[in-house]
Order: sequence, then C-alpha cells, then structure tokens
Amino acid sequence: MEENIKIIEHGQGWICLEKPGGMSVHNDPGKDVIKELQKHLTPGSTEIRQPVHRLDKETSGLLLVATDRDTLPRLSRLFAGGKVTKRYKALVHGHFDHPGQTRGTWDTPLTKSAGGRTDPRGRGKRVKALTRYRVLDQSRHYSLLDIELFTGRKHQIRRHAKLAGHPVVGDPRYGSPRALDFLKTRKRFESMGLHAYFLKFTDKDRTVTLELPALPPDVARLFEEDKA
Repeated sequence: MEENIKIIEHGQGWICLEKPGGMSVHNDPGKDVIKELQKHLTPGSTEIRQPVHRLDKETSGLLLVATDRDTLPRLSRLFAGGKVTKRYKALVHGHFDHPGQTRGTWDTPLTKSAGGRTDPRGRGKRVKALTRYRVLDQSRHYSLLDIELFTGRKHQIRRHAKLAGHPVVGDPRYGSPRALDFLKTRKRFESMGLHAYFLKFTDKDRTVTLELPALPPDVARLFEEDKA
C-alpha cells in the first residue's frame, strides 16, 4: 500500500484511514487513495473500497471508506443527514482577539458548487452554510483554529475563511498568489493547512469516535517556525 496512507481503525464494513494532503480521494487520472487501496484487494473478493464522504485533494486527515456494499449507503446517509460530527484544524492567515477564548460562527450562504478566489460565495443560487470555529493558538502571522462543520458545501471551510479575511494557509484556490509564492520560496511550504481530525457517529447502536489530533508535520513545522 502507498506508504503514507495509514489505516487508523477497522470497523464492521468500513475502515478509517489517514489521507495525506495533496492526494485525491478518487477519480484522479494518476494516483488516488481508492486506487491505492484497490490494489490490495484479494482477487475474487466481494469487498469494496468506496469513500463514504469526501475530502478535498489538498486536505489531510480522516477518511472513512466502506468495505462492503451494505455499509456504504448506510454510512453515506449519516453524512448526508448531518448525523456525523466533523471537526477540523485549520491554520489560517491573521489574528483574532483573545486567542484561546475566541469563538465564532461563519454563516454566509454559499453555492453548492465551488467558488473562486475573487468570488468565494460562488455564482448562482446560494444555500445555508454554517461553520463554527474556536481559536486554539496564534503565531506571529497565523492562527490555529478548531472548526466544526454543520453543513457540507464544497470547500466550505476554505470559502468561509477567505470571506472572513483569514484564508487557509497554502490554499491554492482561495489564497493570494503572493502569499503562496512566499510560502513556497521562503518557507519551503507547498501544502495546505487544513486537517480533518475528528469524526463521531452512531452505527448500529455503537458510538464511533475517530481522532487524529496531530497536525501534519509540514503544517506543524511552519506554525512553530512562525512562533520563533
């Protein structure tokens, strides 16, 4: 298996893995997570490898993958129905008042499809989008946020952060070209500071809690260097 795809936990009809940032979940013409997992299926096996939810290519963290056909629709319904607690850590540009105490809500309506750098809301009909955040820590230029998603619009955290004036560090779509160039040439940083670290749901009367709290090494390095 691709050495940087790590299995975090096995469940009944599913596995949870750590998706590296920069790798697509599926449908990549080159290499993606599902292709790598399918390489290791036993010939003739009835098992499947299908993602239950989505993570952006640039986002790292917990990804739930169904391994049988009955589990896939059941768990997919939980995500679609908002019955899964999803939390992320995001390294964003700029500062907030009172780090460690500041909490807030981003609720600007967004289109269901992705927006762009100059129009993060997106064009066309906009629908409810709710993101809540808490400031965990700050460095000279960045803030580390704990974020909980209550809706699932495409690029929701990234778009809300951009609209709030705190784009996610290293975001290739919503960040500024100047900041991206600085990070690449001066800080040797070509990742994105968004990490899916917590999932909680109830499946067949069992409460499942999955956590991956540590930031990816390159994100942690950038943040610590900025504190020095």
